[in-house]
Amino acid sequence: MNSLKVLFLMTFITLSAVQAHDHGNFTHVDFFFTLTDGDKAALLMVHFGTTHADTRSYTIDVLNQKAKEAFPELEVREAWTSRIVMRRMKERGVEMADPVTALNQLKAEGYTHVLIQSSNIIEGIEMESLRREVADIRPEFEEIRIGNPLLYTPEDYEAVIEALASRFTGDKAVVLVGHGTYTPATAQYGMLDYMLKTKGYSHVHVGTIEGFPAFEEVVNQLEATGTKEILLFPFMFVAGDHAKNDIAGDWKEELEEKGYEVTVLLEGLGQNAGIQEIFMDHIRFVMGHKMQDIREKKREYAQGKDKHSNRLE
Repeated sequence: MNSLKVLFLMTFITLSAVQAHDHGNFTHVDFFFTLTDGDKAALLMVHFGTTHADTRSYTIDVLNQKAKEAFPELEVREAWTSRIVMRRMKERGVEMADPVTALNQLKAEGYTHVLIQSSNIIEGIEMESLRREVADIRPEFEEIRIGNPLLYTPEDYEAVIEALASRFTGDKAVVLVGHGTYTPATAQYGMLDYMLKTKGYSHVHVGTIEGFPAFEEVVNQLEATGTKEILLFPFMFVAGDHAKNDIAGDWKEELEEKGYEVTVLLEGLGQNAGIQEIFMDHIRFVMGHKMQDIREKKREYAQGKDKHSNRLE
């Protein structure tokens, strides 16, 4: 057994001690089970990207470095998904690879096992696009797995709330503003708002720029509390265009026009050490767990192999 597989086996044993059961649509399978002599493993960090160098250095670069330190046995690479951002960066002389290009490069260099971790916030259209692109190239590798976005399981929501809890102190109302989406995935922001309320953070509200809850819903909640002081900050991985223009600009101005005193915290989630650690935990989780294809799961149901198949509806 080569030294690389020994390292992964030790990691797997450690993970197994705390994750010895299946989790939702994941089954407990060692990612590196098929690793043999000559095989190579890599970790591809995937980000939406940003043209703003300041927030990039505090978020994307920091998370990439954290991954290198947490998983020194893996070759860590980077890819971006926003073609608009990538085009603008290329105009400045900086070329970033998209996920498919990065994976093809890894394949050309002899990498056989690849973990992919995105810094996406929700399971939305960006994750859907990434999963589809990876599905097309999957046959080229021995194993590829994709870690979950920041918010996936109820435990993720709890961990995110805990990571941000220090921002929820004081008398001001707190408004977290996410990007939002035009698909039903925008409900994940509503779930976060609901969980915040159930945990006693009645003064914390979640809104989105392009989805639900929208600006009007946030204002309705603020009016119901009677507060006039607000701490406004982005619920986004980076504090780029949306944070600086839509949140620190439009949202702040509109709230002030309604008589609120607004303080903006121009800080991306990627700057938060607790949030960074959640992403590292997602990488560790996917090392020991494989997402089960729903078609495979249904075949098991049909054959009576699943542990729940004998339950009566």
